[in-house]
Amino acid sequence: MTQPDIHLYTAATMNGYKPVIFLEEAGVPYGLTFIDLSKQEQKAPDYLKLNPNGKIPTIVDRDEGRPIFESGAILWHLANKYGKFLSDDPVARSETLQWLFFQVGHVGPMMGQAMYFQRIAAPNGHEEPFSIKRYVDESRRLLEVLDTRLAGRDFLVDDYSIADMAVYPWARAYPWARVGIDGLANLKGWFDRIDARPAVRKALTIPKAQPAFWGDADESEFLKENAARFASDVKTA
Repeated sequence: MTQPDIHLYTAATMNGYKPVIFLEEAGVPYGLTFIDLSKQEQKAPDYLKLNPNGKIPTIVDRDEGRPIFESGAILWHLANKYGKFLSDDPVARSETLQWLFFQVGHVGPMMGQAMYFQRIAAPNGHEEPFSIKRYVDESRRLLEVLDTRLAGRDFLVDDYSIADMAVYPWARAYPWARVGIDGLANLKGWFDRIDARPAVRKALTIPKAQPAFWGDADESEFLKENAARFASDVKTA
């Protein structure tokens, strides 16, 4: 049996869902390996040969005989390879990449830190009110930027694109980051439109559903599990 061109190594995280959303939306066959972060499988020697940074996700493009790591670069590669979700129009293409990099450089890092200090550091005995406020406030500011951009628009550029696929898993996880979205009607409408997409709903269950991220489950038990899983990431003096 012929193997699919794309093999994805991922985990159930915001970055980990991004390439799954593309592959499910594009209807591209792919192989899947779940990386168990609690077992530090992302640091295993064989995986580091694919991704020297020891993070997820990574794809192997068998057709080209090479791995690609970093979720933004993966989305860009897949969009170019399959001719989907990235316009050929120079202006729309540029705008799509700008919003893709906006997620990579701002939304992901800021919301990720908001999550870290509240969901990992604090439950492990390292309460940092200044850091929490800093990252929650900056995350809210970034969501306001998105809300402004989405005024009069269905999606971040002209059509649904890799920019939406990149931003959505992070921004939609505002409950897990404990960032309020009161007053952000344009952003809420965008969430509703993407929430309704069958491929997205399926993607958010692969390799494992984490409903607490999206505010769709009681977070108490998952909070304990998540904090314990990443306890070794909490640095002590």
